[in-house]
Amino acid sequence: MSKHDPNRVLIFDTTLRDGEQSPGCSMTPDEKLRVARALAELGVDVIEAGFPAASRGDWESVNAIARQVRGPVICGLARCNRDDIDKAWTAVRDAERPRIHVFLATSAIHREHKLKMAKEEIIRTAVEGVRLARSLCEDIEFSPEDASRTELDFLTEVVQAAVDAGASTINVPDTVGYTTPQEFLETFAHLRRHVRGAGQVTFSVHCHDDLGMAVANSLSAVLGGARQVECTINGIGERAGNCSLEEIVMAIRTREQVFGVHTAIQSQKLYPTCRLVSSITGMPIPRNKAVTGENAFAHESGIHQHGMLRHASTYEIMRPKDVGLSRTHLVLGKHSGRHAFRERVRELGFELDEAELNRVFERFKALADRKKELFDGDIEALVMKLDTESGGPWFLERLESGSKSGGDGHAHVVLRHADGRVAEQRANGDGPVDAAFKAIEDATGIRVKLRSFEVRSVSEGEDAQGEALVTVEYGGRTHRGSSVTTDIVESGVRAFLEVINRIELGRQSGRASADGRVDARAAQAAV
Repeated sequence: MSKHDPNRVLIFDTTLRDGEQSPGCSMTPDEKLRVARALAELGVDVIEAGFPAASRGDWESVNAIARQVRGPVICGLARCNRDDIDKAWTAVRDAERPRIHVFLATSAIHREHKLKMAKEEIIRTAVEGVRLARSLCEDIEFSPEDASRTELDFLTEVVQAAVDAGASTINVPDTVGYTTPQEFLETFAHLRRHVRGAGQVTFSVHCHDDLGMAVANSLSAVLGGARQVECTINGIGERAGNCSLEEIVMAIRTREQVFGVHTAIQSQKLYPTCRLVSSITGMPIPRNKAVTGENAFAHESGIHQHGMLRHASTYEIMRPKDVGLSRTHLVLGKHSGRHAFRERVRELGFELDEAELNRVFERFKALADRKKELFDGDIEALVMKLDTESGGPWFLERLESGSKSGGDGHAHVVLRHADGRVAEQRANGDGPVDAAFKAIEDATGIRVKLRSFEVRSVSEGEDAQGEALVTVEYGGRTHRGSSVTTDIVESGVRAFLEVINRIELGRQSGRASADGRVDARAAQAAV
């Protein structure tokens, strides 16, 4: 934080670390890199890229982001031990602006039941961890896990020790979403009054949404003096999720006179970034989601519509364009040129390089041959699935399916593997989608338990594209996939194949094994 701008609130995004803990939200390294680049374009100040000690795959993802993403601080999480801190440093040291984030539990319940450590040992371990990290990196953040349930006097003592040891950011997490706005405001005010050197460090807040108060608690912390907010896109995260980035940013912007602070977020990129993360994780944005949900700027009540026609501010405290939500309907057709397409993509808030634009434009032209009318939602869907449907290792070569009233569905699937193998299977099922899923399982040898299958329209009209969302369970973990085409059955099949690909890639890299991952979840859930 600039010492010349005490009213600037830093946005610390932990979508790639804490957000990925949400069941089924794991991302491939390429997907993480794409999200990190989108976050940099959005203007976040810090990207917590992951937990490098969790597994080799996590280390590689964090390292790739550190080497390739410029602008934000790139942060790696570590427990207060040498191995974690060394791995975090080697992962982030190539970043333009690296940070190591160390943490240790402090609450009585954690001291007694998890760590089995006395207060004096907690303080000693925290100090050793911060000092070691500080010997490697100038930018050190310390988090006392479960701070909101830690005795205030002891919390102050631990924070003081971390500051004296060299921490430049002190993050105060509400790890289990337990606190209330007034309590947290008082906690931050107390720490800023009683910690020596408080004016030389940045106080940060990290809230979970177990009681639905993550955003409210974070805003209260800002009123109490916090100048960094830790949050995730769409509020994804462990259990009920984290503080939602888009909500905290727009609350600060909309009520700047109340909070007296501002952020550096390019708010017009909020909607496309939220849609990107939704597409990659397979976690749909609820229609009634604040700021970016489909209903956020919809008005069906006659009274509301009348007021809106007179003046938009009667029922809208934000403008759709402020968050990057376009209201344009019919946009382009099959005769539209590449230049017009590029401009529309930019207007929707997406920045693509030449190779990416070419790929999306080819898909756009193919879609235009199949649809009478194309809408913004169609273009968004094409951009969102830019990477996720082409990564393999299994590719859909051919799909034939059908069903009849009162009878079974049937499907014929031909898959090609990246190593050259071709697998062909036929199957029957309760319908064409069920049959196709069974055929894919037979072809790949991967058997999963289907938890949910959802379909929604991404645009308007009878020939609208359908987005299929598939959730399965495999190896004790939840996996999600999504796909968008004008054929609902094909969308479902491609979404299911995306899940199969995630599982196979995970098995190949060892990320689906318990080695490191169980340890990682225990560690990540800590902050």
